Amino acid sequence: MVVLIAVIGILAGGLVNLLADDLPHYRRPRLPRYPDGTPRPVVAWLGITAFLAGKRAAPNGAKLSWRYPLAELATAFFMLLTYALKHDDPDVSDVQLVFWLVYMAIFVLITVVDIEHRLILFAVIIPSCALAILDAVVTPTRHDPNLQRALLGGALGFGTFFLLYLGGFVYTYVARQLQGRDITDVAFGYGDVMMATLSGLILGLEAVIFAMFITVFLGAVGALAYIVGSRMAGRGYALFTALPYGPYIVAGTVIMLLYAEQVRFFLAGY
Repeated sequence: MVVLIAVIGILAGGLVNLLADDLPHYRRPRLPRYPDGTPRPVVAWLGITAFLAGKRAAPNGAKLSWRYPLAELATAFFMLLTYALKHDDPDVSDVQLVFWLVYMAIFVLITVVDIEHRLILFAVIIPSCALAILDAVVTPTRHDPNLQRALLGGALGFGTFFLLYLGGFVYTYVARQLQGRDITDVAFGYGDVMMATLSGLILGLEAVIFAMFITVFLGAVGALAYIVGSRMAGRGYALFTALPYGPYIVAGTVIMLLYAEQVRFFLAGY
């Protein structure tokens, strides 16, 4: 089963790469291609096999980035981690486990697209929200949200991050005044609002509160690391630089999905 899930994870990672190439450009997904648009040979459809077979580059030299094998390995890793932690849990059915494995591939896709394009796509989020609602309907357990708790969690995630989204307009206005230049980057995008909604639908009302706390903490740590890293690299840091926030929401969601009991005990003592 471990080998099977690893193979499925790598194949799912290949699908993640395919979607990450086309969806941000509002194209219908195509067969895998090199960055210059040249179709890849079958042996290079996966990033891992492309690198191992020496097919990383197209005939004209356009190379696949390291994102391709890394996304495939990351998808397989998180699927295997989910299986290792949850397959013996008596409160997690086989159907529930399948939902969670699918979520891991979705989270990798969201993270890749947000890092590369600073976008969280409705084409990904809306079907994922529908999947989370279906999950709540068919697999309610003692630890996972039923439909009511899922909808309340989604509403809380949406409401909280929508207020942050509105605050982002104030943030951008202040940045424009302080820097005296036109700023087109949004401080907090509506895609982040929808990602928080998806998090609430997956986790339910109580768990999404912890997930939001983790998200804010990780976001602050990430921003600080970015500032320090930029200064150490001699690039400096522009005040009010917009950074992708989706990966932090994903991280908070994954942590609560897999380690909810440990987080509750650590943060709340129960």
